[in-house]
Amino acid sequence: MYIEQGPIRPPSEASSLLIRVTRNCPWNKCAFCATYKGKKFSRRALEEVMRDVDTVHDIARQIKLLSFQRGYGGRVNDSVVREAGARYGHLHYHVAAWLYFGGKTVFLQDANSLILKAADLAQIIKYIRKVFPSVERVTTYARANTAARKTEEELQELREAGLSRIHMGMESGCDAVLQVVQKGITAADLLEAGRKIRKAGISLCWYIMPGLGGREYSREHALDTAALINQVNPDYIRFRTLSVLENTPLYEMMRSGRFTPLDEDEIVREQRLLLESLQGVTTTVVSDHILNLLQELEGTLPGDRDKLLGIIDRYLALPPGEKANYQLGRRAGIYSSLDDMRDPGRYSYVQRLLSSMGGPENLQRELARIRRQFV
Repeated sequence: MYIEQGPIRPPSEASSLLIRVTRNCPWNKCAFCATYKGKKFSRRALEEVMRDVDTVHDIARQIKLLSFQRGYGGRVNDSVVREAGARYGHLHYHVAAWLYFGGKTVFLQDANSLILKAADLAQIIKYIRKVFPSVERVTTYARANTAARKTEEELQELREAGLSRIHMGMESGCDAVLQVVQKGITAADLLEAGRKIRKAGISLCWYIMPGLGGREYSREHALDTAALINQVNPDYIRFRTLSVLENTPLYEMMRSGRFTPLDEDEIVREQRLLLESLQGVTTTVVSDHILNLLQELEGTLPGDRDKLLGIIDRYLALPPGEKANYQLGRRAGIYSSLDDMRDPGRYSYVQRLLSSMGGPENLQRELARIRRQFV
């Protein structure tokens, strides 16, 4: 059995069923992104998508049968997930894991599924919910200019069909930054799209890229992004710290001196400026990507404002040696929060790693190397 799946999904959709409705990205020119380079965008036929949904349904029945055969009464536990994957392969493992987490969420791939006609996308969503009554949330990626072109009636149609949330790569609310990184959208596009999505009753999640403005536009990046968030009040903002990848236009800009990347402390200060500039919003801040230095930076505004700023200030107040220890420990996966430094065993282990590197310059190169692995 086979269904077509794309290469990525948001971190928050880790337990979601992945259904591909478009292939790759119709823009595919962002200077920081290498995901779809060299790949052509296309829309999948409705019949193909629905056939994939039917295939998943058949696989789900096969997995339930396996559960009964093993004496689990149809319940999909970790033993069933492992056996399904070992016996049948990755697709069965994916569907079994989805069922293990309740079979409640579906993510529509790839980068801009909203580019489909609203009626077609609504038909797909309705079919998914018909075949899988357990589904409670259907989400997708969308580009701002595509969403901005949708009418309020079209977005309402998608919400009524069952589209729960739109994940959108905002990256920045600063037009200068958006132009430098060839995002192909403007702050006005983001504002129009955000307001329409919110008015339609669809949850909006904006992804923000700390460091994207470089030293050249760091302040403008933070302030203009905060100003746009203040106007739209998205349900979520998610930090996804910039990592400059080789074989991307941004990497060539960095090598030529046209883009100066921020160091770890500068990125954290930029995040602080953005957060302290948010006013009158009820947005939930999420830092669930491995590229984020302060992954514990999560909370809902305005109530958690002091907590969020306190986490940042606690990090910035660390002596240089402690910062170096935390940076390496966090990037190497040894720490997940600042409190993890209090563990003597982990702290000593990271100190030994630091000593073996031979100096701060080597540390920065190693941190950059580690960050590139997680994109």
